[in-house]
Amino acid sequence: MKRQVNRCASAALAVLLGWAGLTGCSSDSPASAPASSAASAVKSGASSAASAASSAAASAAASAQAAASSALENVKGGLDAKADVTLGPVTTGSDGRTDVPVKVTNHDSKPRRYTVLVNFKNPSGTVIDVSALNVPEVAAGATTDATARSNRTLTGTVTPEVLSALRY
Repeated sequence: MKRQVNRCASAALAVLLGWAGLTGCSSDSPASAPASSAASAVKSGASSAASAASSAAASAAASAQAAASSALENVKGGLDAKADVTLGPVTTGSDGRTDVPVKVTNHDSKPRRYTVLVNFKNPSGTVIDVSALNVPEVAAGATTDATARSNRTLTGTVTPEVLSALRY
């Protein structure tokens, strides 16, 4: 997506600079006027491209959140188990995706399965991705480790949080 935005911004810049050159040849106004106008248009185009990239990221996060929420809808008779889940430090995998160690402790007297949703947030607190994690059966009183993984490459500082955890 970033590559596509960069290509669009580059194409817009080329068109605007070409336009500035043509109008500079046929105008009675100083040559700096078209250049200034072109610079203004490029700045506006870059702002639009950044806005489009931000919108695409928000769309990707919304899509991931919808998919993760549908994972919870498949759980029948689940009980809130956020207290059973702890998250470790964020790392970046060799494929560039964000990984978070997840520790699940079954405090129940019976073996249980878990479905955990982990939000990935940027420094402003905006959710930029969501991961749904299905943890297979955990023995009564036992603890197991799993890994929540982002659905795409995330940049900058990322903070994970347990959005939801169901025990069933």
